[in-house]
Amino acid sequence: MEKVSVIIVAGGSGKRMGMSIKKQYILLEEKEVLAHTIEAFEACTFIDEIIVVVSEEEIEATKVNIINKYGYTKIKQVVAGGKERQDSVYNGLINTAQDSKYVMIHDGARPFIERDTISKVLEAVKQNKACVVAVPVKDTIKVVNNESKEIKHTPKRETLWSVQTPQCFEKDMLLAAYDFAHEKKLAVTDDSMLIEAYGKKVYIVEGAYTNIKITTKDDLILGKAILEASRLEENN
Repeated sequence: MEKVSVIIVAGGSGKRMGMSIKKQYILLEEKEVLAHTIEAFEACTFIDEIIVVVSEEEIEATKVNIINKYGYTKIKQVVAGGKERQDSVYNGLINTAQDSKYVMIHDGARPFIERDTISKVLEAVKQNKACVVAVPVKDTIKVVNNESKEIKHTPKRETLWSVQTPQCFEKDMLLAAYDFAHEKKLAVTDDSMLIEAYGKKVYIVEGAYTNIKITTKDDLILGKAILEASRLEENN
């Protein structure tokens, strides 16, 4: 059986939330956002281990107030993040089990990821080596000159997708892409960009619009509605 590792990145500052507590520790129905996220992967029988990446000063608190509190068993390590997101992911990556075949990277502030989506992206990566979860954009997108606010171009909506996480890769390929990025001093905002820069193809797996990232206070309102809808569905 090929081993699957998950890296949950939860080191963000949450400045846009405008609250004193970081977004991953905000309570949604009496449970921390990060705990909801971990549970989604903990419940998947095909996931072998979870590495959680947080800021260095929050490692102990995460162990005590999240992992020990809820009794998660698949979390092998809690490691410190880096200066940028790609540094944090790399710190998680080098701490995965040596014999891991596939690695999933997921935002700690995306607590509504569905088991079906996790399963789909894992099956797809076995075929294609590099896959990301995404949804088709609903709105018309404009490319704009930020200084003048003049519209420069309207790309075809049917070619545009909004990328989410998890992003899933064959581990050896991802490690090679990171080596390439370090050598070329590349700065990226997600791991699929690393794979693209490395010259490999990345494929889309369609996810769900409910797989939102908790970023602003408005997202908390939507998140509570998603949880309520999920509970009603389970009871019917």
